[in-house]
Amino acid sequence: MPSNVIAAISDNSEHRTLTITYPGTRGTYRYDNVTPEEWDELRAAPSKEAYLNHTFKERQHPYERVPSSQGIHRVK
Repeated sequence: MPSNVIAAISDNSEHRTLTITYPGTRGTYRYDNVTPEEWDELRAAPSKEAYLNHTFKERQHPYERVPSSQGIHRVK
């Protein structure tokens, strides 16, 4: 299902990072210390927006803004 909140997303399980590109000018952010289980939860969530806002962001992962050309995949 397409997302209005996430334009693209990618994980790197080796480095335990999750990279999310938000639509428009909101940018691309890399979140650290993301477990494989959290990645699976996000992918399986019926609403990516609800999961991000009510579960993932509450865990307060360290993050940084990164260039948007970090090789991420479009959300389907």
